[in-house]
Amino acid sequence: MKRLIICLALAAAAAACTKNALLPWNGKSQEEEDLAHDMIVLGEQLPDPYSVTNMSKALQSIVPAGAGRTTLDPTDYYVRFLPKDEQQLQALVERGLELIDHPLDYRIVKDGDWYHDPSLPEGDITWQYAVVPVDFSFPKGIRYERLDDCFIAEHNPATKSDGIDWEAVEREAFRLTGNDDMLLTKADAEGGTHKPEGRIAIMDPGFDEEPVGVKGVKVCCNAFVKFSTCFTDEEGYYKMGRSFSSNVRYRLVFQNVKGFCQGINLIIVPASTSALGKSESTGLSIVVDNESERKLLTRCAVNNAGYDYLESVRDYPDALPTPPKDLRIWNLQMWNGELPLMLHQGVLIDTYEPLKSVLGEYTHLVKIFPPDVVIGCKGAETYADIYALALHAFAHGGHFSLSGKDWWSNYSEYAVKSLVSSAFHNIYGARDDDGCSYCEVAENYAFYCQSALYKRHYKESSAIFGTSYWFSPQLLMFLDERGLGLDKLPPLFTPEVIDMTVLHDKLLSYYPSFKGVINEAFTRYGNE
Repeated sequence: MKRLIICLALAAAAAACTKNALLPWNGKSQEEEDLAHDMIVLGEQLPDPYSVTNMSKALQSIVPAGAGRTTLDPTDYYVRFLPKDEQQLQALVERGLELIDHPLDYRIVKDGDWYHDPSLPEGDITWQYAVVPVDFSFPKGIRYERLDDCFIAEHNPATKSDGIDWEAVEREAFRLTGNDDMLLTKADAEGGTHKPEGRIAIMDPGFDEEPVGVKGVKVCCNAFVKFSTCFTDEEGYYKMGRSFSSNVRYRLVFQNVKGFCQGINLIIVPASTSALGKSESTGLSIVVDNESERKLLTRCAVNNAGYDYLESVRDYPDALPTPPKDLRIWNLQMWNGELPLMLHQGVLIDTYEPLKSVLGEYTHLVKIFPPDVVIGCKGAETYADIYALALHAFAHGGHFSLSGKDWWSNYSEYAVKSLVSSAFHNIYGARDDDGCSYCEVAENYAFYCQSALYKRHYKESSAIFGTSYWFSPQLLMFLDERGLGLDKLPPLFTPEVIDMTVLHDKLLSYYPSFKGVINEAFTRYGNE
């Protein structure tokens, strides 16, 4: 019965989205929509239909004189903040604010993924724009400016029973401010109000011939200062909780419902944004594939790998460890490798200088907005390639949760030194390098989880990752294939496991009935 209910629910969701056909997101539509993936280009400032002044004029135009109230009090303030550091930025995020890095009342000439106010130094956090309720308590010490008083009907409970057609008032405000071109939509040329809904999907050819959902990702849409956000479900479907009378701008915010975020857009933000441009208020449905913009493809694949990893944690609740809260992933396209530094989780390294050759223009952001794992995606050509790299990153996050900061500090120091000594080709160094045992343990574990979870997703795969290095993750896969799998191995990787000898002894202690298999694995692959 449960299976039937799930199938019916998915069928209903699919039927609801047929009016928004999946658009291939491969560049052609982006050109038509004046959409790029670099810095947003702003045009002139526009009169905001939702300002108290303009909504009051619209109300007076719609409601006959003497028939009711024709003056309005603000429901919200349109403000901008200038946090001086990550702590101040995080304080705003924790207040539940939807922060946007560009002004909301300007024409967007070319939509993009990020914006930095040209009046501010490049390395500083840019102005963060938001809409806050009138009773909002502004945090002390954070600079802010109140830009306008707004009236958003849904934010005033009295509008539900006052007999006024607030949708008509809103549309009139767009007309009175000269923004009526935004009211005309292909779906409803006569106007109308809609809750945007649709599907965000991606092609995963190794898994299915049909598009799969981009899972648990945040979808954000707005028209001027009116916002709505939601998260996609496991099949990529979304539905906003607020109605819009006009066309709206759509963005994917790579903050996942399961508690991790990824990326950086050359600006300091909690999560990267991929602009999807302006579309009808009925909704937008897209399918990303290998021909899509590279950063969007990468972010979607990493997003799904993280979601699937955390679903696997749910399947093995007493074994596979959960990465720390607010795990922060960076994706870099110009480098091939990984840096599992866990800086955002409090791991410290002595100097950031060696990172400049890898992080380039992002280096100055590391101190202000530190990442946990940097994934170098150069050479990862397909969804499956990127997915595999991301599984590795989340496995490091789980291992960190077991081993702790002190253990990871030893590994991070080794990784940075190895990166420098190898002319920035890899973090793994060589056997007998000082500290190599931490690397051997960490990478054996991460490559093992990568291989095991990849096989779980791609059923026909026989891949074992990491076998070309001086360590041997096939040791753990050997155990996995003989009964010591994801439900038994991960809990062993605690702080005292600083080398493979300790791991060997701990395995024998925990699973004496597997003594023959354990000894055979270490004889074959233990390099002892």
